[in-house]
Amino acid sequence: MSERIEALIIGAGFAGMYLLHRMRGLGIPAQALEAGDGVGGTWYWNRYPGARCDVESMQYSYAFSEELQQEWNWSERFAGQPEILRYANHVADRLDLRRDISFKTRATAARFDEASEAWEVETDTGRRITARHLILATGCLSSARLPDIPGIRDFAGKIYHTGQWPHEGVDFTGQRVAVIGTGSSAIQAIPVIAKEAARLTVFQRTPNFSIPSRNGPMTAEYAQSWKQDYAKKRAAARQMRTGILYHLSQIPAMSVSETERRAEYEARWAAGGTAFMAAFSDLLTNKEANDTAADFVREKIRGLVKNPEVAEILAPKNHPIGTKRICVDTAYYETFNLPHVTLVDVHKSPITRITSTGVEAGGQTHAVDSIVFATGFDAMTGTILAIDIHGRDGVSMRDVWADGPRTHLGLMVAGFPNLFLITGPGSPSVLSNMIVSIEQHVDWVSDALAHLRAQGLSTMETTLTAQEDWVAHVNEVAHRTLYPQANSWYMGANIPGKPQLFMPYVGGVGTYRKICEEIAAKGYPGFSFGAARRAAAE
Repeated sequence: MSERIEALIIGAGFAGMYLLHRMRGLGIPAQALEAGDGVGGTWYWNRYPGARCDVESMQYSYAFSEELQQEWNWSERFAGQPEILRYANHVADRLDLRRDISFKTRATAARFDEASEAWEVETDTGRRITARHLILATGCLSSARLPDIPGIRDFAGKIYHTGQWPHEGVDFTGQRVAVIGTGSSAIQAIPVIAKEAARLTVFQRTPNFSIPSRNGPMTAEYAQSWKQDYAKKRAAARQMRTGILYHLSQIPAMSVSETERRAEYEARWAAGGTAFMAAFSDLLTNKEANDTAADFVREKIRGLVKNPEVAEILAPKNHPIGTKRICVDTAYYETFNLPHVTLVDVHKSPITRITSTGVEAGGQTHAVDSIVFATGFDAMTGTILAIDIHGRDGVSMRDVWADGPRTHLGLMVAGFPNLFLITGPGSPSVLSNMIVSIEQHVDWVSDALAHLRAQGLSTMETTLTAQEDWVAHVNEVAHRTLYPQANSWYMGANIPGKPQLFMPYVGGVGTYRKICEEIAAKGYPGFSFGAARRAAAE
């Protein structure tokens, strides 16, 4: 027998928790399903060594509650995974959210029933739930991906993925360890693993640009500078391109002398963090300008890595800086100076198979005791499509997205009434401070549901025309920048056979917010509504 609920939320990360809070405030009965046995989303699953946020702690937190902002104290400038997870649990306890979350429960299928105008949801526990509204707060980086390398099952040692790390932790002391991948997770994990392992072999397919984080203890002065003026600072951050408050230069890179450019890059490098990419206004739109930043970072890499051959392998040359996720690190490049750390260039020595004793690459077998796959995620769409979703006329979401994800605003998909996505493809999402984007989406969806109630409406869905216009706009804006020049997971390029379509919205958090606000203020043009049948009968 099916349970009935007005709003069903999939996921209990930062999006799912805030959704529950907003639904309660609106008086909408809601429940959340969570595959894990705790809250926190990506910070619940990603417990690999060195896991850390690349947004400053004072900004990577909820803004909706002044009490939460004032009572929580961060210990570091960039918080590590354990502290962020403690924060998520603090919020869940503070707001008493767990009573409406079903843990260890994964949604497996969802079908829109046109007769009842509701979603029929199935779970891996056998529960069946009927929900008027289905809200996917499944996260953008939630479906960990293992590469299709022959022989993985033959390996006699231990295999780990950074996105599904054992909760009890892993001790690599005295082990020979292989790390496959050099994206953001690997860049954080490699220096930590190197401190334990007897030998560490890193297999790199594509080098990534990384900026030192300059992480350190949170000072009382810095924390207070935010807490005494949080409202103003949050409001300013929401209008920034990334949703992160930092100094964004309005000056084009080539409008100043080489000496002035270098001085600015040096200052940004010394300060640390992703604000390096805000050194000049046109680093992501002008290739000549971008080259000056890329050359600077490559020069820094060559200065940090003692072996010139290793330095050249680590220095990215196949994409403009910032068009793949810019990474931040603590002593990443310096780790390759350690005598027990080896770098394998997978371009020159491709991995051919995993054997029972190690990794075979370029005709050589590297004997290892453990393999860490830092090979990323089926980003933005993987967790959504893991649910067998069928909308009007039984149409499958997988079929609709066969050539790439298509949404209106990253919030809704044509033909799928009352189905909302939080930070879905077509929104700023992964190009932004995720919590800023999460709060904006949750607020927009909550306001839309309040509108439905107030107007006596039963269904809301985007029109196909509005959706296709938005997809075209997202790609038009992307192609005004250098982003499409990189084969990145923003394009789905890390998944063999995945359609190549630029997924996040590059127009910026502030611009996007204004678009969403205008649509709501004008009565939701581009969306269609169905009147409640009880109202029609009257």
